[in-house]
Amino acid sequence: MLARLFGLALLSAVALPLQAALAEPLSPELTALARSAGTPDIPGLRIVWLAPWGDYRKAPWRNILVHQTEGPAGSARNGAREQAKNPTRRGVTIWVETDGTVYWAVPETVITTQGDGANRTDNKYIDNKPTYRQVTRANSIGIEFAGNYPDVTAPATPAQIATWRVLVRVLQARYDIPAERIYAHNWIDYKDARYCEGCELARLARDPSF
Repeated sequence: MLARLFGLALLSAVALPLQAALAEPLSPELTALARSAGTPDIPGLRIVWLAPWGDYRKAPWRNILVHQTEGPAGSARNGAREQAKNPTRRGVTIWVETDGTVYWAVPETVITTQGDGANRTDNKYIDNKPTYRQVTRANSIGIEFAGNYPDVTAPATPAQIATWRVLVRVLQARYDIPAERIYAHNWIDYKDARYCEGCELARLARDPSF
């Protein structure tokens, strides 16, 4: 029953503008699923659980930080498995493969060594006053989208974008994160002049119509 209700809610959120979909408080059923423990079956997502959910209230996440990795197709699975073996290695909590498969790599209370610093003060992409030394690995859950190799400017695949539509709303519901706290790596930290890492994905997630 919970899965059916959650699926209907997600379809509504995609079909309607987000502000309309979220005008009313989340239903008890949807909140229960998004904030459950274990390895729930979430409609619209194919998740490989390398670490189950625990108590969401113990997770420190106030922001969502979007990355893109310069790895080939298949690298999300390998990256997630290496992350699971060594949770504090340079990486993220969640990895998304080119086919849309989600790998939840480490316990949600573990702080991984993702892009950190929050050292942009140039306002190149966004107003950096709210992020400077505020959006850090200690308070931001990281998601890595694989597959932009050998062309780092390659966008996320359609399957990854379809997954992102659902995944980002689940994360928002689970950790009570508003859309304005979804950031691209390049918005808060220096990375690569060749492309804006995670920027299009972050913009989509902030768009009420996404």
